[in-house]
Amino acid sequence: MPGVHAVAFAGSLRKESWNKKLLRLAIDAAREAGLEARELDLADVPLYSGDVEAVGFPAAVEGLRRAVREASALIIATPEYNNSVPGVLKNAIDWVSRPPSAFDGKIAAILGASPGTFGTVSAQHALRQVLVTLNVLTLPGPRVFVAGATHAFEPDGNLKDPRAAEQVRTLMQRLAHTTRALAPPPRPAPLG
Repeated sequence: MPGVHAVAFAGSLRKESWNKKLLRLAIDAAREAGLEARELDLADVPLYSGDVEAVGFPAAVEGLRRAVREASALIIATPEYNNSVPGVLKNAIDWVSRPPSAFDGKIAAILGASPGTFGTVSAQHALRQVLVTLNVLTLPGPRVFVAGATHAFEPDGNLKDPRAAEQVRTLMQRLAHTTRALAPPPRPAPLG
């Protein structure tokens, strides 16, 4: 369906981030499912400040807000820091949610990787609470919690565990299906 696409971002700035690797796998899986997706980088988004906002959104923030506003869906890969989302991710969400919020009515798929035993269970729970508050429909599953991320990826960035890879594919298939099902119908061509 024309115009239906996703934007994807990871809540990590680290170059070799496990969550960026996971995000890229999700983007590939979304494309295979027929949902175009592109990655956004949060590195240039400044810390939120009401004083800065009062003067105007910085260029990096305006670009992020525009990309989210124009997208039909979101793919978010989150690390887990101290049982919650990392500051870089929450900061980006805070900027994008400023009035008028670009999140309203979006559909989101959440996934994450962590070196810990429980993956990103707590971070995803916290992120879901934030997104629900912003009127974002978060897919209920499958929940992708990549635990032991230090050893979870092949050198080429693929997941070693075929079950985890299948969960990513299934989540992206569901995101593609849900996004197409809930997309507004195309506007009819003007008569005459």
